[in-house]
Amino acid sequence: MNLHKLILTNNSCFKSGKSITPKGIMVHSTGANNPWLKRYVGPDDGLLGKNQNNNHWNQDKPDGRQVCVHGFIGKLSNGTIATYQTLPWNHRGWHAGGTANNTHIGFEICEDGLTDASYFSAVYKEAVELCAYLCKLYALSETDIICHSEGYKLGIASSHADVMHWFPKHGKSMDVFRDDVGKLLMQPIPTESKKLYRVQVGAYIVKANADEMLAKVKSAGFKDAFINIE
Repeated sequence: MNLHKLILTNNSCFKSGKSITPKGIMVHSTGANNPWLKRYVGPDDGLLGKNQNNNHWNQDKPDGRQVCVHGFIGKLSNGTIATYQTLPWNHRGWHAGGTANNTHIGFEICEDGLTDASYFSAVYKEAVELCAYLCKLYALSETDIICHSEGYKLGIASSHADVMHWFPKHGKSMDVFRDDVGKLLMQPIPTESKKLYRVQVGAYIVKANADEMLAKVKSAGFKDAFINIE
């Protein structure tokens, strides 16, 4: 996961200052053919690129709406895929249009034309990794993940189709998505292998000189020092 942070501090949602205890994650997609993060996240931090229309969501009511999510997944200015955290994860977002705002972290995947398999594969992988990260952070499981359309069926979100108007075009469903997150959660966390650094203080032809140096090294506190004969 290529995670960055740019909190939308000018958005009225952030300024409301309300927090939640996350009980789940809601996956959204933007519903517009614009895969660039700069459309929604700003101002430019040197990676996003400049939004020429200045219509990103870091303003009081973007596009005249009370809307804000916890994160976006899409393209940086160089075309690589990244995730941007745009609210504190435990902040009450305005993403669901229902009571899920009180319980769920919500993030948007920036849509393209919905037919680019390469782009879909990259943002799908990023979304799986983000959900696994959030599950570990808040002791959730893959069963706590839904999309906006599932939230609507559960009566906790407004009537939106995302992401089921897009995922099936590439052979994916939310069940498959949850399964992929679950597989990632099962993987052990890698641990850093221990490294040993050996320091040689000298080499001597005369053993008496080597013994003298060894005694000095040990008296300095290096009790495990020894003479290695080559």
